[in-house]
Amino acid sequence: MNARQVQTLANYNRWMNERLYAACAPLGEDERKRDRGAFFRSIHGTLNHLLVADSIWMGRFTGEPYPATSLDQELYGDFESLRRARVAMDATIEDWAASLREGDLAGTLAYTSILNPEPRRYPMWLAVTHFFNHQTHHRGQLTALLSQCGLDYGVTDLIQLPGAGDLA
Repeated sequence: MNARQVQTLANYNRWMNERLYAACAPLGEDERKRDRGAFFRSIHGTLNHLLVADSIWMGRFTGEPYPATSLDQELYGDFESLRRARVAMDATIEDWAASLREGDLAGTLAYTSILNPEPRRYPMWLAVTHFFNHQTHHRGQLTALLSQCGLDYGVTDLIQLPGAGDLA
């Protein structure tokens, strides 16, 4: 993994979040919050989890820990506030990715897990890969929930990211 790949994944992350929030927007609050049997219960719960997890990981990457209390913590109870926070987080992720130098990914990330407060150490490239993979995993859950609602979220393939053909 190199800095350019991280920047591409950050762009993909923003692009997909914009698309999924647009797909969720027509649903009412009750529909977004309805328990659909997903790991984080609802569309709203899954969107919240993604923001919590991204906040935790960005805090680890930047050395400014995020004070999360749980992985299912509700950060925002309403969709528009959650959406604004998502846009801000995606900008933060893109700014962070743009600031990376090749040597940054060769380092080690040390942190204490919030699940079980044990110290952990991983190669930075692996932690960054996990960060983006985790987002994709839960966005996959969201696409399944949106499909159950009869909503079209469009293409989700990384290779379809606008401008991907120019990355050669």
